Amino acid sequence: MGKSSTTAKNKYNTKSYDQVKLLVKKGQRDIIKAVAEKQGKSVNAYIYNLIENDFKRLGESLEVVKTDSED
Repeated sequence: MGKSSTTAKNKYNTKSYDQVKLLVKKGQRDIIKAVAEKQGKSVNAYIYNLIENDFKRLGESLEVVKTDSED
């Protein structure tokens, strides 16, 4: 993949997504990755689904409500 496509992806991701850094103890990352792979998910999708399910259990929503000033 060329540098220009990487730059374009990074620009899109910066515009479209927030990032959350998660720290785990040494060795736990591999365990999390293995569990995610068993479910056919990426680590990101696995963690996001856990958060989403917890929000649903609490009656909360992860939906972002846009205002006119955000466009």
